[in-house]
Amino acid sequence: MKLNLKSKSLNNLGIILSLGFIFFCFLISIFSYLIIPDKSKFSNQMHLPIHSKEPGFKADFILVPNENSDKQSSIDKFFNGENYPNNEILISDFNQVPNGIEYSDYNSEKKFISYDQFPSNLEYDQIINKYIKTRSYIFGTDNYGRDVFGRVILGTRVSISIGIISVLISLLIGMFIGLISGFYGGYIDKISMMIINIFWSIPTLLLVIAFSLALGKGFWQVYVAVGLTMWVEVARVVRGQVISEKNKDYITATKVLGFSDFRVFYYHLIPNIIGPILIISAANFASAILIESGLSFLGIGTQPPMPSWGSMIKDNYQYIILGKEYLAIIPGLAIMLLVTSFMFLGNNLEEYYKAR
Repeated sequence: MKLNLKSKSLNNLGIILSLGFIFFCFLISIFSYLIIPDKSKFSNQMHLPIHSKEPGFKADFILVPNENSDKQSSIDKFFNGENYPNNEILISDFNQVPNGIEYSDYNSEKKFISYDQFPSNLEYDQIINKYIKTRSYIFGTDNYGRDVFGRVILGTRVSISIGIISVLISLLIGMFIGLISGFYGGYIDKISMMIINIFWSIPTLLLVIAFSLALGKGFWQVYVAVGLTMWVEVARVVRGQVISEKNKDYITATKVLGFSDFRVFYYHLIPNIIGPILIISAANFASAILIESGLSFLGIGTQPPMPSWGSMIKDNYQYIILGKEYLAIIPGLAIMLLVTSFMFLGNNLEEYYKAR
């Protein structure tokens, strides 16, 4: 008895920890542009003089206001980043001179910027405080001088969204086919199983690549391609559960009472098979993240400059042998942690429903 209670408490702890990390990633994906230092769209500001710098590196910038920044709404900036970001000038030193600021760029070349580039109502001290900033690169910079931290954070948005959309697509198709196949049987079941077996026999990655090539490269194409390849497992699980449930007394009673098939599906069958559906959905969420990362690594997933953990590994894996392995390891760890959380959640949910 004590062993069972201990096992149950460990399962509950596993579910809580997995859900906690997933929810944390979900929040990060929503509030990405409030967290990252480079708020340009896709965190794509490049500074080649500081490429491939180590984590914790700091650099000074003069931010020259963009006159078109008012053309973008605050809500759009919050969700999509700044379409008209400030022009960032990388500097090593600066001082005040008449009518402007003299600065040394990263190659120690002296240059000048006029006060006319800044709002006219600001004094020198105000310009310095507002437009000269020191940026810390928590995870360093990549081979284009972009902020790795910002791109890893935005990569969370890609992975979470690909998981949500692809799992929803797979649930809609898989549950529909599984329900009608298991409930009606006969020729409907035979035709459904023939379609399921055809899709099941094709390797998942090969099928995803085929859909991606047919639909074209891009963001939404990856969503659709992954979703269209993951419904098979859902359909098989739902069909098996429906076959085991449809001859039970409570389903027979609904038929005697004359309930419509839709009502039987929605109010009786689905609530009683929701456990296995949640478990397969958690596993499919993890699979979707891995598939998207693999496609991006191959160059047929999300396209630059949109940051994806898979494309970040592709761009930086060669640095593993050049002493800057963190450029590939950091996005790799991000994939591992999120996928492990979903797999751990699915395994613990399975144990939870078995214990009920």
